[in-house]
Order: sequence, then C-alpha cells, then structure tokens
Amino acid sequence: MPAKRMLYDGVGARAGAGAGPDDGGVAGARGRDAAADADAGAARGGPAVPAEAVAPLIRGVTVLRRLTEAGGTLSPSALERATGLARSTVDRIASTFARMGYVRMDGRDVALAPRVLELGNAYLAALGWPAQLAPHAGALAEELDESVTLTVPDRDGVRLVHRSGHRRRLPLGFPLGTLHPADRTAPGALFATEWTDTDWQSWRARRPCSEPWADFEDRAKTAARNGWAEDDELTEPGLLTLSVPVRDAAEGGRIVCAVSVVSHTGRHTAAGLRETVLPRLRGTATAMERALRDAPATRPGAGPSGLAFWTSASKQELGREFVESLARGLTVLTAFGEGRGELTLTDVARATGLPRATARRALLTYAHLGLVRRSGTRGFRLTPRVLSLGFPPLSRLPLSHLATPHLTELSAHLTESVSLATLTSTGEETRCTAATAPTHALSLEVEVGTRQPAHATPAGRVLLSDLPPDLRKRALCHPEAPAPDALTTDLDTVAREGHAVTDDAPEPGLRTLAVPVRDGTGRVVAAIEATVHRARRTREACMKEVLPHLLATARAMETDLRLTTHITSAPR
Repeated sequence: MPAKRMLYDGVGARAGAGAGPDDGGVAGARGRDAAADADAGAARGGPAVPAEAVAPLIRGVTVLRRLTEAGGTLSPSALERATGLARSTVDRIASTFARMGYVRMDGRDVALAPRVLELGNAYLAALGWPAQLAPHAGALAEELDESVTLTVPDRDGVRLVHRSGHRRRLPLGFPLGTLHPADRTAPGALFATEWTDTDWQSWRARRPCSEPWADFEDRAKTAARNGWAEDDELTEPGLLTLSVPVRDAAEGGRIVCAVSVVSHTGRHTAAGLRETVLPRLRGTATAMERALRDAPATRPGAGPSGLAFWTSASKQELGREFVESLARGLTVLTAFGEGRGELTLTDVARATGLPRATARRALLTYAHLGLVRRSGTRGFRLTPRVLSLGFPPLSRLPLSHLATPHLTELSAHLTESVSLATLTSTGEETRCTAATAPTHALSLEVEVGTRQPAHATPAGRVLLSDLPPDLRKRALCHPEAPAPDALTTDLDTVAREGHAVTDDAPEPGLRTLAVPVRDGTGRVVAAIEATVHRARRTREACMKEVLPHLLATARAMETDLRLTTHITSAPR
C-alpha cells in the first residue's frame, strides 16, 4: 500500500478481527485471525487492530475509501486489486451497499450514489457550526467575487467542509471532504499553531526534513505571530489562498476552523490578495466568532430509533449477498446528527436498535479507523475523516449526472422518452440537461443542450409556475408568447395541479407531460418531461400510467438533492 494512503488510513483492508460467519469470507479463505491482524497492523507502523473490531465494517469502509480515491467509480476487479480483498468479498460488500443505496451498479462498474452522503452529512450536522457560518462565507464570496472556504484540522491534515462560490466561470477550490497535508496549505499553518510537542513529533516522523516543505515549522510560527497564513502556489500551481482562524469562546478560544479566500495568479499576486482581502477576511472571521458566541444552545432532540431494524429483513431476502454486520455498523454513524454531536454508548444503542455489545464493537472499530473519537469519559464524537467516505467525488455532482440514473430507469420502465430541463438565466427558454430514449420507432430523441421557448413546453410551464409574478414576466418577452392573462392563468393551474400536459407539441402526434423537481429548500430547480406518441397512449392512459411514475422519479431525485443541498452554496 502506498505510503501516502497509509498515512491517513492507518488500516489495511485485510483486517480479520472478529471474523465470523458474516465476515465476507476473507478470514476463512486466508486463515487470518484477530491476533495475526493486530500483529500485521503493528508491523505496518499503524495501531494494532482491536480484538473486538468488526472485520466486515473495516472492509466496507476500505471499499468506500477506495471508491472515493478513484473518483467514485471502479470495476469489481479494480476494487479487488485496490483493497486486497477476495472478489467474492468485494461482490458481497457491493451488493450490501447497493441495497443501502450507497452505490449503484453502472454497467459492470460500482459507482458511489448520493445516498452515501448521509454519512458525511451526519458529521456536518453533528458539528453544527457550518450551517451557522455559511451565510457569512457566502456574503464574503459575493462581495469579493472569490471562492471562500471553511476547513477543519484532521490529524496532521486539513479537510474542506464548506465552499461558497463566485460568479466567474473558472471554478476554484477542491471538492468538499478533500484532505490535504497541513504543511501544504495556509489553514494547516494556522492549525499547527495549536499543536503540542507530541503533535509535532508525530508530524516529523511522517514528514522527513529532507522533503521540500520542511519550512512548515517556520510558517506556523509566522502564522502565530501574524494571525493569518497564506499559500502562494504551494498546494497547486496558480492557486492562492489567504486564511485566518475562527475561534470558539465556548471551546476556550480554540481554533474551530479556518476561513479562507481562494483566488488565482491571473487575478492577484500573493501580496495583492493580502492587501485587498485581509481586512475584510478578518472582519468576516470576527462576525463568525460572534455568531458562534451568540448561537442559542442546541437542544438535543429525541433522535432516531431503530435505525438498524431493516437489516434483518434484507438479510433474509438476500442471504449471503447481504453483509448484515456491515449494514448495521454503518447505521451507527447516522445515529449522530443535529443536536446529537456527542452520544454515549447507550444513546447509540437506542438510536440504532442494536444491542449495547454490538454498538460498542462498532464504535471501537470506528475509533480504530479514525472515524470516531472519545469525548469526555462516556461520550463519542464523529471526526472529519467521515467525509472521506464518498464526499469528495459527489460534492461536485452536477444535477444532470444526479438525474441520469433516475431517467434511465424511468425510460426503461415506461418505454418512453424522458428528459430533464432547467430554465436559462433569462427565463425565456428551457435547456435540456439530460435525456434518454427507448429504441422503438416512435420514440422522440431529445438532444442534451436543446433549447425551447419556456412558455411552449410542459417542462417550461412547470418551471415558470414556481416563479414569482415579476420573474414570470421574462417568459412574455419571447415573441411567440401568448397573452399575459392567458399565460398567467395557465401557470396558476400548473402550480395548483403539480404537473403540465400538452398535445401535439413539439410536433403533431406527440403528447408531453412534465412534473417539477424541487431542491432541499422547496424551490423548483428542474422539470422531468415524458414524451409519448398519441397512438401509444391516450390522454387518460398517460395520466394513469405515466404521471405517477414521473412523480415517483421526481421524489427520488428530490431525496438525492436533499442530501446535497448544504454541501456547497456554489451555483449549480
């Protein structure tokens, strides 16, 4: 395993601790036991695997990490090579994740699915403050027309937890959840100002002084003296970053995160960025600290209960293809959330419905993997490393990519052409962003990128119906738009009924239906449209056979969108 991977994982894929009948078959195939794995872990320089660790959970986390590192998609054979697991084990883990909605089978490949974001979302929700600080980051990004990020320390690395975008075409910054070595970043120098001697010794052991970034200690001292840090093309050529700390008075003034402005050398020099941005950046950090100080105390809610109850039924249905101990273990992470940043073993057992002994083994496993840390004498908290489970490749997932699997499934079920449309910036036209069609002779092929007058299509009318009256007027600017009163009446009807339907459009003989797709805030961001030939289905048949499936697909897409809503405030 490459040194860089071991630096942050600290865990081998072939751990066999606690192997049993539901362990994916590796222990039996390779004759390994807990003691052997503990010795192997120690030999690699990492912590020994606890005797009570859950082997299938370790293997499942390893598979998620390797998929994340590969950009979200790998073939089963590539996963076998990347993890060192047996092919049968990889197949069973993939089958389990597919049942959970964490992956989907894309042809022969295993691809991460948006549902896996619930793991990272549990960490962000439990953390609490990203939602409080995001408006301040967004306001600064809007004012400066630059990217603004929030990062947190993760051992001797830094991990991105929020990004507010700019209006320019060149995207800046990295996907959320991305981990960078602290010594290659501006935020890392700030976090290092609070390192103990033990932290520095650990860093030196992993970062030999012969390497080109051995001046990190000097940069950390400079950051402590100045109260800010900068990255002048250290992380990536052409990238500039200026960072200041955000401290939490409730944590004794500890740095809770770093707020950074990210730009590039085409717009600024490092000195120019500092001169232009630093005063406003410091002001934003002060406002963030005030928001943390003045935030009302979070009242723990009742929390979930019985999160793992469904796994037994899945095991009975799928048999050996479902690794129940893996699925049950992952529900432990989702027990955390808003108002549930710190949980005791009893809290976790109650939320998941797992026996205390089972919940304890899962927590010990996660502590070994670095996904959970102890808090106080009885509590546990999630760590930023949870974001390594799928977040980076999915945090930049365009709406069209999110929609495509849903549209493909819908088209196959209906044997009709389906597409996804959004409004253009002017509101006068719709633009097709994703489409799929069956192979029969009467299927309509819609090309991605096709534009049509918004008033003239069901998708356009669905999108316009969600706009306030002043913005609806944009559609009237089109030379072929109907009279204002007629269009307003039609849009009000669409808004009330929740769908739109037309006959003989875009050409005679066709019938088209459309329904809205809403994001996590309830705003209509797209419309799903199905086009059928009138010879294939009557209007009544369309309302009975097509519309319910359109609505169901829209709900499924909305579930995915809710998982991605607070990942980034950058424009989609």
